[in-house]
Amino acid sequence: MTDTTTGPVAAEITRRLEIALSPTRLVVTDDSEKHRGHAGHSGSGESHFTVEVESAAFAGLNRVARQRRVNQALAELLVERVHALAIKATAPGE
Repeated sequence: MTDTTTGPVAAEITRRLEIALSPTRLVVTDDSEKHRGHAGHSGSGESHFTVEVESAAFAGLNRVARQRRVNQALAELLVERVHALAIKATAPGE
């Protein structure tokens, strides 16, 4: 089951992406429970996420450039707190 509740890490992901990308759509899903017992799952939760983000900032960028923009916005969290991040990044109208 996917946990869509907003814990402190999910809230910080949301805050940072809103500042960096001014998204028109943003869904942050905590997938940590799906990874119980796998590498990177500490048992504390909030370690694995899926981010679905739509932003005009992605217009004209390829998939890799879009993912880099998301990773840049979340750089500190990716080092300190987030073990895995799945990114679905689109521009409006795609």
